[in-house]
Amino acid sequence: MDFKLTQEQLMLQDTAARLVRDTYSFEQREVYRQREHGFSGPFMQQLGELGLCAVPFAEAYGGFGGSGVENMLIMAELGRGLCLEPYLPSVIFAGGLINQLGSKAQKESLLPVIGDASLQLAVALDEPHSHYQLHDVQTVAEPVSGGWTLNGRKSVVVGGQSAGLILVSARTSHGVRDESGISLFLIDPQDSGVRRRSFATMDGRMACELYLDDVFVKSSAILGEVGQALSALRYQQGRCIAAQCAEAIGSMEAACALTLDYLKTRQQFGQPIGKFQVLQHRMVDMRIELDQATSMTILAACVADQADSEERSRILAAAKFIVSRASRFVADQGIQLHGGIGLTWEYMLSHHAKHLLMVARQFGDDDHHLRAYAKLMQVV
Repeated sequence: MDFKLTQEQLMLQDTAARLVRDTYSFEQREVYRQREHGFSGPFMQQLGELGLCAVPFAEAYGGFGGSGVENMLIMAELGRGLCLEPYLPSVIFAGGLINQLGSKAQKESLLPVIGDASLQLAVALDEPHSHYQLHDVQTVAEPVSGGWTLNGRKSVVVGGQSAGLILVSARTSHGVRDESGISLFLIDPQDSGVRRRSFATMDGRMACELYLDDVFVKSSAILGEVGQALSALRYQQGRCIAAQCAEAIGSMEAACALTLDYLKTRQQFGQPIGKFQVLQHRMVDMRIELDQATSMTILAACVADQADSEERSRILAAAKFIVSRASRFVADQGIQLHGGIGLTWEYMLSHHAKHLLMVARQFGDDDHHLRAYAKLMQVV
């Protein structure tokens, strides 16, 4: 397949690459990681000022009408730089849900401020027991005069520690694991009854546990039809999977480059260890895994914004499975070829390895997506 970028896409890729390269060194990243919210607010603003946060949205809302391919180009560069900013949960996931489910008024008020990065959002779907199942929802929303009252707990809300608004899934009818009766609400974290417990994830990013105790939400804060949010959640998570695969590709490319450079410089027995054939073979294996993952990521990006279908779901499940396995392989081999230095906190490879292991599990691990792919392949 001959996959060539347009001139506009090349310019977008170059803009993102130069921004990360010029302003996001590993040393700067470590400074950002120590800040209250775990990332750089000014860098997020730069993403907005350059129009990178507005890429997925229509021109009517200040965007560029970009597709999954444009998302791929940006996410790959953010992954290459190990950027900590919550671009994926705010712009692609939350922005996508608002774009799909929101009313005209909700879109006009929220999409422009997401696009210029003046408002950061997060998405709270996972619960302690749900294990990747979006329909396994125990958070409950009960109707009251003028709105709804929410009670429940959401787990590992990436970017939730700093979000101005959080999109929360809650059950408005039917049983705990029923696919009907799930609704999506816009929650202000400053509202009465909302509590957040922030923590750092394995790869240094920040997330939070979200606790809801009799939280009142106005009727105007619900997205889409009551009880009909699940299909949109699955569709937008598919877009996020395609974007996250691209982020992993950027991180794997950086990890491979670090490993190759180390093999060329580390001396043993009077010569660079890269001259040893067995290490050359392992380096080639890393590149093969990366190339396979890159091919599937490009395919996933091409179908990410297509209409929902079994074929789209199969491609996204296959891409996540292959990228997850490749991420773990590249992380493991990179550490093995580096030796002890590959595990040190002061060396960038260890952070790429942790991030790749995190990517391999977010939105479903390889076993989850292999089962999903097998189920979609069954002949009815």
